[in-house]
Amino acid sequence: MRNYRIYLIEDEFAQHYFGREKLFFNLFLEYTNSSGRQKGILQKQIEYITKPIPTAELRDILENQLMRKKDFLYKDGVYYLDKRSGKARAALKLDGQFIVLQAEGDFEAETSFFESIRKYESGFLAIDLENTHYGWLKPVKERKFV
Repeated sequence: MRNYRIYLIEDEFAQHYFGREKLFFNLFLEYTNSSGRQKGILQKQIEYITKPIPTAELRDILENQLMRKKDFLYKDGVYYLDKRSGKARAALKLDGQFIVLQAEGDFEAETSFFESIRKYESGFLAIDLENTHYGWLKPVKERKFV
């Protein structure tokens, strides 16, 4: 099972840390493993570098793009995709600070969710702490100065 938390990173930090996503991963991992005062400090850092999730806009995008698919279901605030008779399953829940995506099987269902989300904005960073996976849903384009 893959468990992603998808954060919307402030543009300034997304551009500055492009190519150094491991630093974001380490921040979120340290936050998860900390407690007490340190957890509070890390929470403030995370709040500073992330933007709130635009739930209404993403809800519209998800419903417009996925509702036509017969393997799509929305129930109790959670979006479900069950591809090819259970070979790929994913569930997505929108939260105010991050998006939770749980997936199992092959990557088709989670990719459908990723594709829908990335159309909204380029600053989404997916992090799977358990499996040590992380990356941009839509990589930030580097500016080339001549």
